[in-house]
Amino acid sequence: MPATVIAERIGWQHGLTVLKDRVRVLRPYYLPSDPASRTEYDAGHRVQCDLWFPPARVPLGAGQAGSPPVLVMTSGYSRMRWALMIASRQAPDLIAGHWQLLQNIGAVPRELVWDNESAVGCWRRGKPTLTDEFETFRGSLGIGVHLCRPRDPEAKGLVERNNGYFETSFLPGRTFIGHRDFNAQLTDWLVLANARHSRRIGCAPTARWATDRAAMLAMPPTAPSIGWSARVRLPRDYYVRIASNDYSVDPVVVGRFVDVNADLTTVTITCSGTVVGRHQRCWARHQTITDPAHRETAKRLAHYATAGRDHATSRATGAEVVVERRDLSVYDTVFGLTHPAGQAGHAGQAGDRAGGEVA
Repeated sequence: MPATVIAERIGWQHGLTVLKDRVRVLRPYYLPSDPASRTEYDAGHRVQCDLWFPPARVPLGAGQAGSPPVLVMTSGYSRMRWALMIASRQAPDLIAGHWQLLQNIGAVPRELVWDNESAVGCWRRGKPTLTDEFETFRGSLGIGVHLCRPRDPEAKGLVERNNGYFETSFLPGRTFIGHRDFNAQLTDWLVLANARHSRRIGCAPTARWATDRAAMLAMPPTAPSIGWSARVRLPRDYYVRIASNDYSVDPVVVGRFVDVNADLTTVTITCSGTVVGRHQRCWARHQTITDPAHRETAKRLAHYATAGRDHATSRATGAEVVVERRDLSVYDTVFGLTHPAGQAGHAGQAGDRAGGEVA
């Protein structure tokens, strides 16, 4: 209750400064107890996740550079850190990054902690709601996902502090020639960072990792569906689009349905189980990636199609069409109808038939 309202309720007739000073002294005695809580993490239970956008320009190809997001995961019990730069913060790339890191870990934590990342989920009408893509991914792993309430960064303070640690200990003095180089340098550095002494737990994260990993769940027997996936009918220009980039497909399957799948590194196109296109994933935007073999096939098919149309046109117009005229006496010879006695008669009959056919 504000001091002005208190003054109104008790009929205070003097200066408010005196009353405010007194209320300030008395107010703590009327507040409910609010003890500070201490979060404890069980082995193998929670792993906090976040996206870190490094303040560094990374070449992406085609003369473009940017700062793609880095998926960071931190174990609550052991404080182990894992990180991977991904192509974008969209759900297919985010889930692909999760799966790659989990494969590196070799186990699955029982719960992932996320804030309100658009590709993961958000709070709606007072309830946490996951996106369809992340709900499917979570279900295939058999784990839970804890969505922090809005404006509550302390709920995943471990990974938030690690983001700052990366900027002060990993980035300074480094240059990168591409996202693969960034991930290679980051992976090597994390080996050293995870072996350093942590004052909070009193040891290095690697000292707790064996216990932490043993309490996690096993990897699923079947890999979940990850990355970009689409089924389209291949158009005449024999290209398919993934994340603003166009990738060529073997033109022999134009007009047929093809399945397009892409992860962080590779784009694969199949038709009825047969691979009809495979490309390295391009992280630059608005690019066209063409396989030279596909271009040559398209030229050859276009030449055949043009020749076929010209032939059909010539047949329709009757131009340059030569029809052979065979002497009908040849058939008499073939069937043994010619003989010395009646050769003249038969020849005359053959001539009549030939003349009748010409007529």
